[in-house]
Amino acid sequence: MTVEVLAPASKFSLLPSDEQIEQTAQALEANGIHTLIAEDADEARKLFFELFPDGAQIHQGSSITLDALGITSEIEKSGRFDAIRPVLRSMDRATQGDQIRRLGASPDFMVGSVQAVTEDGRVLAVSASGSQLGPYVSGAGNVVWVVGVQKIVKDLDEGMRRVEEHVVPLENERLQKAYGMNSSLNKMLVINKERPGRITMILVKDNLGF
Repeated sequence: MTVEVLAPASKFSLLPSDEQIEQTAQALEANGIHTLIAEDADEARKLFFELFPDGAQIHQGSSITLDALGITSEIEKSGRFDAIRPVLRSMDRATQGDQIRRLGASPDFMVGSVQAVTEDGRVLAVSASGSQLGPYVSGAGNVVWVVGVQKIVKDLDEGMRRVEEHVVPLENERLQKAYGMNSSLNKMLVINKERPGRITMILVKDNLGF
């Protein structure tokens, strides 16, 4: 499977060394985030779907990384899983707003990606709406992130620079082309540690997403 490199060349789209990847994975593990390393997109897909039993209830926010890997389509169209997002799309926000909020807030599995991962094992996720952040923090029973290794940064300060200088401009460009609107950096989440067993991260040795 060939995955298109979505982000243009810049400081924040360069791939780190294997040593940096291993160091980051060890730091994430020490902070309670189980970490798998995929050599390529095909291995990432394999590792991802091995984490879920058939019929698992899965929710996700918008994720270019999961879209590029074909994971979104498999979750929502294969019939193998209890996919929440198609159900939410079918509901009426005017009359079923409370049900939409509750269903999206506490899935069995929340999947997606993040915007930066530090070498000392901390994770930075940002959002305009924040809809995925609550499940990431505590609402979801389990969380699975798929993350291109170009998102590894030295520390949180560099992570914020990555968001502001790299992620937001690219997301603005994407939304302008798709919907004629801009993104907005409204909400930020930093995870320093997690109880072991709840969050899994798959680091992919490829430039995926923003």
